[in-house]
Amino acid sequence: MGVAFKMRSVVVSAALLLAAAGVAEAGPDLGNWRVDAGSDGQVTASLYATNKLITGGGALGYSPVLTLACRPDGEPRWSEWLELNDSVSASRRITMSVMVDGSGKLDESWSVGPRGKMLVRDGADGIKRLVSASRLLLSWRFGLLSGRGEADFELAGLSEAIGQMAASCNTDPP
Repeated sequence: MGVAFKMRSVVVSAALLLAAAGVAEAGPDLGNWRVDAGSDGQVTASLYATNKLITGGGALGYSPVLTLACRPDGEPRWSEWLELNDSVSASRRITMSVMVDGSGKLDESWSVGPRGKMLVRDGADGIKRLVSASRLLLSWRFGLLSGRGEADFELAGLSEAIGQMAASCNTDPP
């Protein structure tokens, strides 16, 4: 029993040290944003929608992913995209309805990416409108007869994520 007690003490002590080290190294609170740097220097911050969309087969649901990107070199320097599991029927451009913090709906033209499963918007202005926002609602048509898709995002931690991205890209935040 003495050995087991000593081992438990060692494990508890190690856990406390690791927890203390984690607190000491804690960075800014990014909320649910995941920031990554690619081998090409591009830095991204991604967030899953709070809602689910039903797949084309109707059996499973998924959350669309919003990704913001910064490139240290080249244009466009900033861009945003929405990743989907189901494709939209548009081939080049799609109208995206955007609501930030419950404001009025704004219609924007987004590019349709490979296989229609990515909707893309380039430029810092789209990201700039989100810096101080707490909620983003995106809505689009999958096709003429296939209905609308909607993605709802809680943006907590976004300004910190954008600051981290801008620092990594050696540029000013939008």
